[in-house]
Amino acid sequence: MTVQNPFADKELAGGHLALDFANTAGVHGDEPQSEWLAGYPDLAWWGVRAGAIDQAEAPALLARAEEDAGEAASVFARAITLREALYRVFSPVCHGECPAEYDLALINGELARALPHLRVVVEGSDFRWAWEGDGLDRVLWPVVRAAAELLTSGELARIGECEGDNCEWLYLDTSRNRSRRWCVMSDCGNRAKARRHYHRTRAGADG
Repeated sequence: MTVQNPFADKELAGGHLALDFANTAGVHGDEPQSEWLAGYPDLAWWGVRAGAIDQAEAPALLARAEEDAGEAASVFARAITLREALYRVFSPVCHGECPAEYDLALINGELARALPHLRVVVEGSDFRWAWEGDGLDRVLWPVVRAAAELLTSGELARIGECEGDNCEWLYLDTSRNRSRRWCVMSDCGNRAKARRHYHRTRAGADG
């Protein structure tokens, strides 16, 4: 039986794997709002949707998570800790501020777990990077590597944070003049336009 990915229709607006992972919550903190991830199965299916793992890998990971609920819960807790650290690093960076050393240490800790699984493999006449291993934290390996690459890429000036109310989604601004302001124009952007129109209309009526 084919299982439908619950994230199949979710829009990934970050333009980068690490930012898309940070965006699995709409507002961060002790009680995240617009939470996408309720447990390990959500983490695995999000990984498929974002391209962190292949769809063919998901059934085995989900079966192992069901067999070892304690390990799955531990990996899921690490995932949420990593996600919040990513937000607390990239959000200050996009505002020209320096993130806390503690959060960078959290990212480096996950990076140290991930990199031993990275290999160079041959594919036909070409070589490529590949991940070796089937740990339940397999989903996190590409995410934390992508975060490290973005932090050292020279592209930090292109990271932005949505200006919408109650939205803390991050994105990589690839527009030519770096004019992007919203996570998704059809969502936060349209709501902002509607608010501006309302205030203009109200001001005209009052005037």
